[in-house]
Amino acid sequence: MLFSGQAIKASLLPSGIAQLIFDLEGSSVNKFDQLTLKELGEAVAAIGESDARGVIFSSAKSTFIVGADITEFTDLFATGPEAIRTWIGRANEVFNAVEDLSIPTVAAINGVALGGGFELALATDFRLALDAAVVGFPEVKLGILPGFGGTVRLPRLVGPEKAIAWISQGSHVRAQQALAEGGIDAIVESDDLIAAAERMIEDCLDGSLDYVARRVLKTQPVQSAPDALAALYAVAKPQVFKATGPNYPAPLTAVEAMEKGVLEDRAGALAEEHEGFIKLAGTSSAANLVQMFLNDQYLASKSRSLSKGVPAISKAAVLGAGIMGGGIAYQSALRGTPIVMKDIAQAGLDLGLSEAAKLVGKQVKRGKMSEEAGEKILGGITATLSYEEVVGAELIVEAVIENENIKKSVLAELESAVGDEVIIATNTSTISVDSLAGALKKPERFCGMHFFNPVPLMPLVEVIRGKDSSDETIATTVAYAKALGKVPIVVNNCPGFLVNRILFPYFGAFSTLLNEGADFRQIDRVMESFGWPMGPAYLLDVVGIDTAVHAQAVMAAGFDRMQLGFESAIDKLYAQGDFGQKSGRGFYQYTVDENGRPQKSENPEIDSLIAGISAERRDFSDEEIRDRLMLALCLETARCLEDGIVETPIEADMGLVLGLGFPTFRGGALRYIDQLGLAEFCRLADSYTSLGAMMEPTSKMREMASSQSVFYK
Repeated sequence: MLFSGQAIKASLLPSGIAQLIFDLEGSSVNKFDQLTLKELGEAVAAIGESDARGVIFSSAKSTFIVGADITEFTDLFATGPEAIRTWIGRANEVFNAVEDLSIPTVAAINGVALGGGFELALATDFRLALDAAVVGFPEVKLGILPGFGGTVRLPRLVGPEKAIAWISQGSHVRAQQALAEGGIDAIVESDDLIAAAERMIEDCLDGSLDYVARRVLKTQPVQSAPDALAALYAVAKPQVFKATGPNYPAPLTAVEAMEKGVLEDRAGALAEEHEGFIKLAGTSSAANLVQMFLNDQYLASKSRSLSKGVPAISKAAVLGAGIMGGGIAYQSALRGTPIVMKDIAQAGLDLGLSEAAKLVGKQVKRGKMSEEAGEKILGGITATLSYEEVVGAELIVEAVIENENIKKSVLAELESAVGDEVIIATNTSTISVDSLAGALKKPERFCGMHFFNPVPLMPLVEVIRGKDSSDETIATTVAYAKALGKVPIVVNNCPGFLVNRILFPYFGAFSTLLNEGADFRQIDRVMESFGWPMGPAYLLDVVGIDTAVHAQAVMAAGFDRMQLGFESAIDKLYAQGDFGQKSGRGFYQYTVDENGRPQKSENPEIDSLIAGISAERRDFSDEEIRDRLMLALCLETARCLEDGIVETPIEADMGLVLGLGFPTFRGGALRYIDQLGLAEFCRLADSYTSLGAMMEPTSKMREMASSQSVFYK
């Protein structure tokens, strides 16, 4: 044994070639935490002092190395630039030591090799991989750039142009593409991986492969004409900026680091990379995106814990076809759970089946699904007008019209037809789960399962726990949501649950601004500049003006502070049948392009409509517009946490990000409050107390402000 630690072991094979094996104790994956980096340096030094003829870097786990230990980043980034510089410098000394070994080196990539994991592989002379392997640099999605030499070595191996695409897009690159573009050198069978690595080292030793030339390539300036490189980056930088925008600086910073580094040797190029990394590590974008990664892991862990031991659903059903029912049926069949779609009318079934077929057709057209696979998915959906086919389903999603009396009638009929042992979940966006449960004999077998539209694209599912919902019911529903590829968040029952309860104060602040004479176009521009995918007027058109009016009435009945007290532009649009995209006109006007996508344009009648119900048009600063909308949304998020609608700030913020498109780089509403500071947030809210209780901080928030507390400890 050449080296034995808690994360790495190294020994000589019979051939005299060393095999260094990553196998981090107590973890299902290998990652570059502080321990692993330390042991890698020690193991490489031990190998360098041995009689080893070469080194194979491999993994004892099902993946190679998933990257750096992101859980260490929050504390690291808070230490400041000089501490980060020291950390990244020491890490790169280890990677350089790998590259500078006097013997040939090969990485045997048996699975995922991302971020630091792929950077280690690039530090070796050659790379072998299994066909199922995935490599790449996802760092920009965390608001940073590769810091262990990725921006230095990749352009020298695959060329500057491909390196720009790989790194700026944060791509996961499959083995075949990586082979074609030069990121790996060969693809081998699983049972031949280590033997093939040994043969490659033997080829290096007998001169068949020139590993010395490979090192020269990776440590010297890129061998391209400076003028050509300058032209390449002059085109690439504006393209990257256009694709990512000012709120996500990491992709452009990575490209700029590569631009500066390609004309330098390894030391100079690494210095440029380090400066870019340190610059990004100090941004709020990086802090928030790292926290988002940790939030994702938290939600995944919690849903695993909630659904542990729950048997998979072998047959599901959805009651109520149409667009929503068809979307749920498609998603269930897509993910391998056969589903029955029932409706009371053939027209409803036809619409649901048409929606599922349309979704399949889009995937086939884009080359993401074969026709045979599409046919199999559609074959997993059984359409019926009777309950006979529904019997035997273990979980049934009720997705009929959003009307309490109709839902109660349907639920009672459903339970009578299929028995009271099946789990029934209502896909309601606003109606009280406890009220609906009153129609059932077994309310403990009932809960909410709120899908967001369009079902295939929206990742969130709110699983709503009623006062009688059993733990088994919640666990089974969470497990089914996971099986559908969704992110379930368990919330307690209240008007609007989590997402809609928070959304409607935001819409209320928007309506109030319009009532005071603001221009909805300016509001949309301001909020889109803030980072929202669409402003509130555009979002209302997409949600549906009719849906918004219904939900607003439910919210106003549940919370006095959400009553507007005036006729809003939304009310006026609803009264004249302008429901947004679904009717072709709302705040904006819509036509359908050749691909069936709605295209937004000006509604020529909207200004006169708003003028008839609002004050005279007046100017508002962008800052006031932003503050009023964000205050309303953030305050309601804090109230949801205080009221126990969700258990943690993470679930509250992730509900907004996954369900509403809250700007990811801002980390969520409570994270936004933390970064502003609770004292400053309360001061800002107090400047708008004339707008009513919707803008009033809670006593708890004021206590937190006084004690300088935060939501994210």
